[in-house]
Amino acid sequence: MSSLREALWQAAANRRGKLPRTSSLPPAEVDDAVQAVLRRAFEHLWEHGWLPYDVYEMVRRDEDERALSFLVDSLALEASRYSALHPRWQEQLEEIGATIWWDVTQPHVDQWAGRHIELREDAVAAAVAVLSVLVTLPALPVIVPKPGTPLSAIDHHHVDPKILNRVRGLLAKAESTAFPEEAEALSTKAQELVTRHALERMPLEATTTSRRLWLDKKYFDGKAHVVHVVAEANRCRAVVYDLGFVALVGEELDLEIVELLSASLLVQATRAMIAAGEKARKGDEARSAAFRKSFLLSYAHRIGERLRTANEVPDDDDRLDRLLPVLAERKKAVEEYFGAMFTRTVSKSTPVRSAAGWDAGRSAADRANLSIT
Repeated sequence: MSSLREALWQAAANRRGKLPRTSSLPPAEVDDAVQAVLRRAFEHLWEHGWLPYDVYEMVRRDEDERALSFLVDSLALEASRYSALHPRWQEQLEEIGATIWWDVTQPHVDQWAGRHIELREDAVAAAVAVLSVLVTLPALPVIVPKPGTPLSAIDHHHVDPKILNRVRGLLAKAESTAFPEEAEALSTKAQELVTRHALERMPLEATTTSRRLWLDKKYFDGKAHVVHVVAEANRCRAVVYDLGFVALVGEELDLEIVELLSASLLVQATRAMIAAGEKARKGDEARSAAFRKSFLLSYAHRIGERLRTANEVPDDDDRLDRLLPVLAERKKAVEEYFGAMFTRTVSKSTPVRSAAGWDAGRSAADRANLSIT
């Protein structure tokens, strides 16, 4: 058993090496060894800030569908080992479809192979591929209690699902509209409504927390900048990780708004960016990487301007005297949480190499629908 575990570790460390031969071994022995090495890797990651969806994204980006499928099953099995899971864990497991579909009294490896019309060696290869990703991952800040933490020790504030359902429904409509005038008419009002809702909640106790928003790698810097300006406009802080995500710090509902509004704006930006190059010929600037990177950076810059304008509270607002101290306290709480979590951050600038891309991105941002409620 221990020799097979060691062989699996070595195979994960050296993907060019040979996989251990398992066809002649008892199914239970193979399954126990695979589970043991993955469990060891998972336990290390949970101790160092990783969550199920984070691991899922890393494997999705680096490996094939077989490895991703094996990971999802392994996460479902891993979760079943714990009597208590943070609600964020439960949400992420549901999002990636991690459920136990197999007979747990029988070896999972062989059942996975049968379901995917593969050999046992293929299942072991998928497990090794997953392990090869897991063992390379760096430590991240811990943002939720690790699995197994008693639920009584977990302080989790649920966001009103009615609000989020309205937000998602309207965002879907905003993304599908073909009329720029309609989007423009709704844009300023939208962020004003978000701000008003946030201000109305100000007297209530809030909890500062952190989330991770994963983005596609293509034109990552521009997309991350869109998230950054949305976070800033909604009383949150953001840090970009080259791994492929933006870490967000803020109050729970504010973070929900940032995630939803960012997703909508990125859909709109991508659609507008592609449309700008549809009529261009191959080799034209509008179809170049420089154009698209500049487009997204300009888009983010203009969106930031619009959100700041929409967030302004009129001087004659009778809530101003009451809200200013609360806003200052909230900002202080976010800054303290951010400072404790990220002790070393580095500013980064991204050059703009296409004036045409910049102009096109700004125009698209003017037409973007900021509606989320």
